[in-house]
Amino acid sequence: MDEGQSIAVRAAAGDRAAFTTLMTATKADLHRFVRRYVGDEAEAQDVLQDTYAAAWFALRRYDPARPFDVWLRAIALNKCRDWSRRRAVRRVVRGVMGLDAPEAAAVGDASPEAEVRLDDQRRAQRVQRALADLPDALKAPLLLAALEGRSHAEIGAILRITPKAVETRIARARRKLAQGLAAAQTDQTS
Repeated sequence: MDEGQSIAVRAAAGDRAAFTTLMTATKADLHRFVRRYVGDEAEAQDVLQDTYAAAWFALRRYDPARPFDVWLRAIALNKCRDWSRRRAVRRVVRGVMGLDAPEAAAVGDASPEAEVRLDDQRRAQRVQRALADLPDALKAPLLLAALEGRSHAEIGAILRITPKAVETRIARARRKLAQGLAAAQTDQTS
């Protein structure tokens, strides 16, 4: 049994210090995943806290034979899905149809660097909107593969689907993402 697995076993037995060690070890990668999924830093922090709280309360059900980060990633993904559902409900209730908030007016800067930064910012916003528009079944495997470099087998374990299904979903996600970005580019130039 390696040290990481030993810590996971101690955490599963209720050892707070071991759980804290696992949190520290997984926080940066998990935050990056959640941030990409929800698209907002403050919301990502909330989802991350919810994930660790849920993990703590479900720790007795953790099987130390499985990798802790895979188990934790599944919880984070469920919390991201919950966040998406709540956001959709809020949007309907408020009558808001888009994900975009009006862009704040920026103080003009005539330097070419400012224009390049603004173009980069707009491009990043288009990518984030296109990612947000992906259905959950496609978004999760794409983010796990592209952002975290996880294998199809690892993603399959997290999502509880076959590696072949992961491969198919990633391919579909890439096509839909490319279509969404192309449509956004067309809308911007018209």
